[in-house]
Amino acid sequence: MVCFKHGPPRLYGVELEWIVHHAEDPHRPLDASRLRKALGVHAPPTLVRGSPQLPLGRGALVTVEPGGQVEISGPAADSVPQLIDDTAADAAELTALLLDADLVPGDHGLDAFRTPHRILTVPRYAAMEHAFQRLGPHGPRMMCSSAGLQVCLDAGESDRTAQRWRALHDLGPALVALFANSRRRAGADTGWASARTEATFGTCAPFTEPPPLDGDPAAAWARTAMEAPVLCLRRGESWDAPDGLTFGAWADGQLPGDRPTYDDLEYHLSTLFPPVRPRGYLEVRYLDTQTGDGWIAPSLLLIALMSDPVVIDRVLAATEPAAGRWFPAARQGLEDKLVLQAARDVVELGTEVLDRTGADPELTAAVATRLHRIVDDTQRRRAS
Repeated sequence: MVCFKHGPPRLYGVELEWIVHHAEDPHRPLDASRLRKALGVHAPPTLVRGSPQLPLGRGALVTVEPGGQVEISGPAADSVPQLIDDTAADAAELTALLLDADLVPGDHGLDAFRTPHRILTVPRYAAMEHAFQRLGPHGPRMMCSSAGLQVCLDAGESDRTAQRWRALHDLGPALVALFANSRRRAGADTGWASARTEATFGTCAPFTEPPPLDGDPAAAWARTAMEAPVLCLRRGESWDAPDGLTFGAWADGQLPGDRPTYDDLEYHLSTLFPPVRPRGYLEVRYLDTQTGDGWIAPSLLLIALMSDPVVIDRVLAATEPAAGRWFPAARQGLEDKLVLQAARDVVELGTEVLDRTGADPELTAAVATRLHRIVDDTQRRRAS
């Protein structure tokens, strides 16, 4: 009832995130005081204690991730053109605020210049960093050096939720490859088309990897939540959780005298980072952030592909060759033959139904041109 709210799909959302660099030198560690000054009254309390966190002009709130990445999250909209216009306006306003402080938003899904460094000192991120560091290097990279584009869609009516859930996952490999742009990390070539995906999946496997898709999505998600490790135990000044404590074990009494509340469960769910996260709506989290207004193309493509049950059936058929090929897609991008085949078919289908978004025809034509160019350029390279 909380994570998979049912009803006719009608709302859309977009969340944009950027790594922040000093304009004069992207290799320079982020100056937190300059970021505070840049965001002013829009800064979140995690960065500026007591900040009013006023929304931007079109309603988006600004949040800051542990490494200083900035994110805007606007209100859900029932009009795609309005969503695009409002998000673009708030993104431009945020960019101007950063530029006034000689800061710039990054162009890639992973910091291409610097190693991970946490600038937020709140207990949540200290506990998460402590937990992730025990698991390897990817957690700090995901927390402090990555930036993603998130598209949010309704879960749909109860008899269609499983179809939408599967389609969003089966689309993952093709869309990860189509929009991968995070090959470099801290000055080095990683060998991955989307090293952001590598970092995210490796943060806390298997809970940050794609889930099994058989059966009821809500039941599978509940099982995942119970089996996932507790990252933040919000008791006292330090929120470090005992190593290996799962939420299910906590609920079963593994901590004598301390049982979790529903509020603890809600907080625990906010510390899970799968490629698609149910939050009452479905939050698609597997896309690298894009340069400039490049977020519009994947957003419109996803919205169009999920616009109708008949279209979704065609999506499932188009993505079948590459369904589950997340790691080949992240490593090789469109150079993987099956992923390229699926991406080509997805682009053909998506551009055919872009008009269903209600977006301006001139914009949808430009998006279609860009999508076809990505696939065509890859096919030409393979043929040469």
